[in-house]
Amino acid sequence: MAVESTMAAKCTAEFVGTFLLIFTVGCNVLSGNAVWGGVSIASVLMVAIYALGNISGANFNPAVSLALGLSKAMGGPGLDFRTVGTYCGVQVLAGIVAALCYAVLFWDTFNLAPAEGFTFVGAGLCEILYTCMLCFVVLNVAVAKKNSPNDFYGLAIGYVIVAGAYGAGAVSGGCFNPAVAIGIDVASAGIGFGWCLAYILFEAIGAVLAVVLFKLVRPEDFDGEKTPFTDLISEFIGTFMLVLTVGLNVLGLSAAGAYSIAASLMCMIFALGDVSGAHFNPAVTVAIFCSGRCDDLIPARAAMYIGAQLLGGVAAAF
Repeated sequence: MAVESTMAAKCTAEFVGTFLLIFTVGCNVLSGNAVWGGVSIASVLMVAIYALGNISGANFNPAVSLALGLSKAMGGPGLDFRTVGTYCGVQVLAGIVAALCYAVLFWDTFNLAPAEGFTFVGAGLCEILYTCMLCFVVLNVAVAKKNSPNDFYGLAIGYVIVAGAYGAGAVSGGCFNPAVAIGIDVASAGIGFGWCLAYILFEAIGAVLAVVLFKLVRPEDFDGEKTPFTDLISEFIGTFMLVLTVGLNVLGLSAAGAYSIAASLMCMIFALGDVSGAHFNPAVTVAIFCSGRCDDLIPARAAMYIGAQLLGGVAAAF
């Protein structure tokens, strides 16, 4: 039986992981790394998760910690709120220190705000939806009873950043993390401060939404029972995030659109594959149905899958 790490060790792990993440964010932005920046940030997050996950759980994000706390409070897996509060404090501190370090290293900084041409509404929606995706993937691959432990959790969580950075990043900057928002805002306080407060709110809403969706697709983790609608909700969510990522990358003239879209699909498959099969595409559902290799996919069920996918796609497009 593994010995649980001390709170000091957990806090150190959260500080180190959050510092590495936000320092990497700043270095990529200030060096103008538009093509590989999202991959770089996602990769450092993935590596830190695999390195430190068995110590603290590798949250590195107050929104993730909040989602885990809410899940636990609702009777599911997660963290107690005392640990959540401690983690959030450490993560914010690490974010500020990391931001000051990249500012000193480059002797430059950048401000936190919606991208030129976009309002707080568009930026807010992007932060809500992709913070939700990030927290939702964490809940499904790191703590869901049926889907963990596994070997892909770090890859799935880290590459949500690839999914969101290239599309949503062109609108909001792609924080998806209150520690990132606070760190950037503090380091650039000399040229403007305050947007971090709005971003924190957006990201908290995303975390709450993620927990609600997690409970809907995995009621058995909350002492409930799976229903026929559970699979349809899963197909809706996965298709929604895939189509949303497609649209944002196309309209934002992304430098790595195909990679971002593929990352979105991969992350949602890892998160929901054991719930509905993670088709997220009417063509996939038709192909599986015609193959006859899935006894549960009767004609009526296949039709409902396709309906949920189409509805998710239309909702994402609007």
